[in-house]
Amino acid sequence: MTTTAKNSNPPTRGFSPFTIPNPGQVRERRKLAGLTQTQAATLVCAKLRTWQDWEAGNVKMHPGLWELFNLKISQ
Repeated sequence: MTTTAKNSNPPTRGFSPFTIPNPGQVRERRKLAGLTQTQAATLVCAKLRTWQDWEAGNVKMHPGLWELFNLKISQ
């Protein structure tokens, strides 16, 4: 007996919350929201240096933080 798995992921709102954003996406989304790096970092409870590392591509942003950031700027 074979069972078929159903896709239970919630619908997305113009972005995929399960994707790791590239540095350009992080920078572009922040600028479109009209935020400084400090303001954007504060939204997701991160340090300025961490945000700078995400935009520079030194560190990958966690998909959960990417989703949180997008949810907060869409309110």
